[in-house]
Amino acid sequence: MSDSNTIAVLQSLAATATTSFPVPSDAAMPDLSTPAGWLPVAFLAVMGLAMLAYVILDGYDLGVGILMRRADDAQKDRMVASIGPFWDANETWLVLGVGVLLVAFPAAHGVILGALYLPVALMLLGLTLRGVAFDFRVKAKAHHKPLWNRAFYAGSLLATAAQGYMLGQLVMGFAPGWGAALFGLLIAVCLGAGYALLGAGWLILKTDGELQLRAVRWARGSLWLTAVGVAAVSIATPWLSERIFEKWFALPYLVLLAPVPIATLVLFLVVDRSLRRLPVRLGQGNEYGAWVPFAGTIGIFLLAFYGLAYSLFPYLVVDRLSIWDAAAAPESLMIVFVGACVVLPMIIGYTVFAYRVFRGKAQALEYG
Repeated sequence: MSDSNTIAVLQSLAATATTSFPVPSDAAMPDLSTPAGWLPVAFLAVMGLAMLAYVILDGYDLGVGILMRRADDAQKDRMVASIGPFWDANETWLVLGVGVLLVAFPAAHGVILGALYLPVALMLLGLTLRGVAFDFRVKAKAHHKPLWNRAFYAGSLLATAAQGYMLGQLVMGFAPGWGAALFGLLIAVCLGAGYALLGAGWLILKTDGELQLRAVRWARGSLWLTAVGVAAVSIATPWLSERIFEKWFALPYLVLLAPVPIATLVLFLVVDRSLRRLPVRLGQGNEYGAWVPFAGTIGIFLLAFYGLAYSLFPYLVVDRLSIWDAAAAPESLMIVFVGACVVLPMIIGYTVFAYRVFRGKAQALEYG
């Protein structure tokens, strides 16, 4: 494909994005046929893909870490084995997403990370702690292993709570005050439940026996607290911004977007129904439907992400900083764009390859 054809395709995608996510009149949108117009949209799509992939892929292994406290020693080894080939690579998406924010939207990077300095530091501390614990727990002496298991759990919980708090603050537009802080804490708890739900769904797919049945119980315990978090974000975003309220509730968008919350509710009910039936089936050695909780939870996260992206677009900071205001110079973006076109397919390729190679049930954890 020639360079001119490639640019034409990207311009078409940018135009489609602005059709799907209407731009309010107060946002200064340049001509999308120019690099200054379509490049920020392209980088927003890359950053959105990276963060969505991170939340789903690293979300389930953070969830497995959160659930480890409830398992016995043999089950802990099996749980770690289920995420062993994937967990480190899953964090690549976080690096990509933050890297795009820094390089493509430096003004927004300063505002967002400046407002979230403490939770970002806590998240990095948690990710570092769980990384160290993951390696040390398999080499430590027997009497030290429980310590590293607790460190893995603590690191997973800390990273998840920090991410949930950051999400809450983003939805609140980094507003000061106790109200925004309490909302951030609520989302931190609910995101922990969401990751636990993902992790339990993953364990239902990757394990068997008593651990698999426990994972079903863990998923049921996390399902409706996850729903509380989705509902809280869905209510808060239009309530806090008149622009977002109009994007959701003005005609014809009210009719066109109604399937999003309806589909989300249906998925919660489908997952709940599946989790109620699975213990009987699994007790009979029947794995039919074991994929439903994990796939349904991914669907919930996808719809929640779409709703949040629709609400925020074209702003990176609610009603304050649009993607075009925050973008770097078009000349710089074009150079980085070429690199992204090379790197992104490679990341997707090795991710797909890894999941294909290590498909199937997790085996017992053994180290020579």
